[in-house]
Amino acid sequence: MTTQLRSMTQDDVEPCGRICFEAFKGISDKHNFRWDFPTVEQGVQFIESIFSSPYVFNVVAEDSGQVVGSNHLWEYDEVRAVGPITVDPSIQAQGIGRMLMQAVIDRGAASKSIRLVQDAFNGASLSLYTSLGFDVKEPLVMIEGVAKTDVPSGTEVRTIQESDFEECAELCRATIGFDRSNELRHIPPFLPTFVAVREGKIRAYAAAPHFWALNHAVAESVEDMAAVLGGASVHGNGAPLSFLLPIRQGELFRWCLSSGLRVLKPMNLMSMGEYTDPTLPYIPSVGY
Repeated sequence: MTTQLRSMTQDDVEPCGRICFEAFKGISDKHNFRWDFPTVEQGVQFIESIFSSPYVFNVVAEDSGQVVGSNHLWEYDEVRAVGPITVDPSIQAQGIGRMLMQAVIDRGAASKSIRLVQDAFNGASLSLYTSLGFDVKEPLVMIEGVAKTDVPSGTEVRTIQESDFEECAELCRATIGFDRSNELRHIPPFLPTFVAVREGKIRAYAAAPHFWALNHAVAESVEDMAAVLGGASVHGNGAPLSFLLPIRQGELFRWCLSSGLRVLKPMNLMSMGEYTDPTLPYIPSVGY
């Protein structure tokens, strides 16, 4: 087998999406977890959305003219995010994943940090990323459900407006040390971002809280995070919340459980380069 890496093209989207579906399906079936992508079509649509963004670096692995894997580096803001990385299940454990990871590490070498989220039960990916220089920074769980709660009196939860972005950036910087403004502005409009406003100031925001892969959230307090998540659930027309929760935030975790949300699976946030522990309540996306 002679595998080569190259830039992704439009013709690669369908095979990469199919491989993405099959790879995640295989690891989920092996450990008896729900599939990340319910259908092949949704896997293809996700890869299409990534490929169409000018802020994502896309690389594919090819062998004998056939696409056998892909990886992606999200470059919206100063911290880079990896994924999804997938390899054809029929030829895994042959070094292709390492090649694809090294390609995005090289691409992001000048950035302050590169981060990713991986399934904590997947020992192969945990070992690969650790051997390449990533460290586990935060244990996570995927949370899902409709929150049975009310928005506190005196707090308004609404969708984000153009005038909110700078205030959201300030809150993000105060929480995790940098902002995610460009990414926030490019969240698809069919996945609404919500802000919690109290006493005329944004106290929390949650980007796409109904889709865990794109959602990230920051808040001044656990009560404010609960308010924005609860409000998003109220305004979600029955759609379940879906997000990644750092389980060291015990008070917030207990709120989730008492509100009727449930744990789907364990995951890890991993980082290479600079990393500072967040100082306020936060929720990472699938990248960081």
